[in-house]
Amino acid sequence: MPFGTGALFWLWQGASWKRAALLGWLAGFVFFALDFAWVGHTVAHYIGIFGPFLAFGPALIEAPFFALAGVLAAAAYARMQPNLAPLGAAAAFTCCEWIRSIGILAQPFDQLGYTQADWPLRAIAAYAGTYGITFALCALGAYGADALRRRTWRPFTAAVVAVAATTIAAWSFWPARALPPPTIPVAAIQGNIAQSFKWTPRALGVAVHRYTSMTRAAAGAHPRLVVWPETVITTELDANPALFGRFSDLAHKTRATLVVGSLAAGPEGLYNALYIFAPHGGYVVYDKRQLVPFAEWFPGHRFLSWVPYVGALNGGLTPGSVDGVYPTSALSIAPLICWESAFADLAYAQVRKGAQLLVVSTDDAWFGKTSGPYMHAQIAQLRAIETGAYVVRAAATGISGIIAPDGRWQHRSGLGVRAIVQGVVGPRVVTVFSRIGPAPIGFLLAVLYITLLVPAHAAAPDPVEWPDAR
Repeated sequence: MPFGTGALFWLWQGASWKRAALLGWLAGFVFFALDFAWVGHTVAHYIGIFGPFLAFGPALIEAPFFALAGVLAAAAYARMQPNLAPLGAAAAFTCCEWIRSIGILAQPFDQLGYTQADWPLRAIAAYAGTYGITFALCALGAYGADALRRRTWRPFTAAVVAVAATTIAAWSFWPARALPPPTIPVAAIQGNIAQSFKWTPRALGVAVHRYTSMTRAAAGAHPRLVVWPETVITTELDANPALFGRFSDLAHKTRATLVVGSLAAGPEGLYNALYIFAPHGGYVVYDKRQLVPFAEWFPGHRFLSWVPYVGALNGGLTPGSVDGVYPTSALSIAPLICWESAFADLAYAQVRKGAQLLVVSTDDAWFGKTSGPYMHAQIAQLRAIETGAYVVRAAATGISGIIAPDGRWQHRSGLGVRAIVQGVVGPRVVTVFSRIGPAPIGFLLAVLYITLLVPAHAAAPDPVEWPDAR
């Protein structure tokens, strides 16, 4: 990955701001069009051969952030001290990644730091989050490009030593490397119901039978928590008393907290929801807070209802507003539904409210067998590292599993198979990132960039020669 960032910074170094913006936009468009290729698979069932071209939509939205990074990098190379300019350019790129990853229109997939989920640099995330890893990758790439441009290797060597020292220090003091043995049994159920079948009339009966049968099979290991995927029950569960009672009874008989993905009718509309059934008979409902824009909902559709086809683009769902944390017989859990797991600020908000375990319920069947399921699973690994919490992840067709606080998969399923993934979890460990959250990291990088951009001292004015008064 430093080689990819290095090529980008090599193009930006010495370029005018206009040229840097253009090169950044082109690079961003290609990068996001390739990485969002799974979008074409998602909608191919609806628009046929034109499906692959839909990846250009997210690419057009996200590419301007690469263009902005190019402008800021060009300013860094033009105004900062030469040996510090690559550091400023790396900070600029990471800030742009942070900005594009927050808000209702955010697209936090494709953060560079996610690529290091299984590599040593991942330890940095426990202190500075995924953005810290991105910054390290960009610093290495920027200084590598600078070494080739200016034919000087000392700054690059210093950058390599600094990143290596930071990584070693992060590993050495990483609380997740010295966890007490986990003791709480849990299970994730992967029923492997294809997306093409899931929303047909017959699918509901199949899903109910398959998931209840697999849950009873999992009960032999006495799990205290069982997690089903997102919207696996394709109806408004709160409007179906018989089905609701069946799941409540299942939780009671298996003596496990049961997390069921379904839909919920509320005062504001329809919600993508998780029903959390307690063994003693109580329940709570968590509504998805961060909906996928232009798929699950159309931001501002009430004000833009007069625009043609806006109604077709609105997925009909309403965003929830509660950072839900729910006590269970195992640990207090923080539910994250699909897309939400890509947002570090959402998980951070729940951890700050006392969550001990992250529960990710997702319908990755939308991705098919593209790179999407693997990328989404990597994101869950980074959430575990950042928060210091175990993650129980249930995906409709994979990848399901249990992730330890150091980002390692304790157990995981394959893609496109039925699976009952079982393991044990424990309380989370406190990390630096779980105390400060993502926003201070972004602000610190912005401050670093501005500090490096301002000259250390103003140049002394030329002396004024006064005429001889004699």
